[in-house]
Amino acid sequence: MLFLDLLWTSVSELRSRDEVRAFFKDLLSESESLMLARRIKIAQLLIQGKSYEYIVKALHTSDATIATVHSWLCGGFHGYENAIKKFEKILGRRKQVIKSKIAEPYTYEWLKRRYPLHF
Repeated sequence: MLFLDLLWTSVSELRSRDEVRAFFKDLLSESESLMLARRIKIAQLLIQGKSYEYIVKALHTSDATIATVHSWLCGGFHGYENAIKKFEKILGRRKQVIKSKIAEPYTYEWLKRRYPLHF
């Protein structure tokens, strides 16, 4: 338990995205990082109501992996749901920032949107 407490405390004390990225790059191999990221994506797709067949085709993963993530979603501590909700909120903010940059008046993108037949 002491080792797990050390891990949880270490991760919780990281303040920025860059610190978290550096920590996990040092801690995990590339394949381990990819496996964790795929599990999070599987959880996101399951929460969105996607079928096992869709997830298998989209992510090239096995039914067993999807079933494992699904069982964690159903009986876990809601860590996946909390992380995915926060991620989707951040992603929504990023999209708004990108849209606002494109919509700035008198930029090239603004002109293309305003006068589409001229381009």
